[in-house]
Amino acid sequence: MAAAEPVAVVDEQATPRPERVPTVVCRDLHVTYRVHEDRRVKMRRFVRRGLRAHREIRAVRGVSFTSYAGESIGIVGQNGSGKSTLISALAGLLPPTRGAVYAHQPPTMLGVNAALNTSASGRRNVFLGGLALGMTRQELEERFDEIVDFSGVRRFIDMPMKNYSSGMRTRLQFAIATAVRPEVLLIDEALAVGDADFKRKSKARIAEMLGEAGTVFLCSHSTSLIRSTCSRVLWIHNGRLRMDADTKTVMRAYRRYVKNRQS
Repeated sequence: MAAAEPVAVVDEQATPRPERVPTVVCRDLHVTYRVHEDRRVKMRRFVRRGLRAHREIRAVRGVSFTSYAGESIGIVGQNGSGKSTLISALAGLLPPTRGAVYAHQPPTMLGVNAALNTSASGRRNVFLGGLALGMTRQELEERFDEIVDFSGVRRFIDMPMKNYSSGMRTRLQFAIATAVRPEVLLIDEALAVGDADFKRKSKARIAEMLGEAGTVFLCSHSTSLIRSTCSRVLWIHNGRLRMDADTKTVMRAYRRYVKNRQS
């Protein structure tokens, strides 16, 4: 049985009070890009137009919302819904085709696919990453042991990162990114990597950030992680914002939608 299209809902009771401080404002955001298709194209098309076959992907379509200090916001949606594209646009890694993203401070992106200098050691990456995030060398030297111990990679800290597992790289990157307490932290599935101890420490670190008036965006397929970590959820469907409300309300509707599609 085909599932009905989800209905766009904004929880009026969740409307922020005027005194709350906005951290990210997303206004009518559109992200469209072209992908080249792997199909045969007639020679006449090459000669006459000089074009390759391509398809336009409208990954994000008119998304608007405002995040506030102290919020932990989950982003959910099925594969291909536009979640990762949205979070990359919030980080400034993808330019908007239309609309805009405004941030009080540049958001810090943490994702399992984020680029690291894999030829350098973990130790060097701690300093390179920390300096890039605005820490001084003295601050990094003072906090080096804390960062490494949190990541759990001390035994391998002087090895090239190309020899690390993806989980080790992600744990070290998370430790570096959260050492500076960014005002806005964007997480794309990173907490799904690691053992139970790392997940517990990560949640505690996020709670500390929220207590210091930070904002966390968590993009994840793990509904249990979203429920236990986030106070608000954005449901992205076919590039559009279908629901923006408290976690319990959105996850109930999303779970019902997924179940209906599987029927």
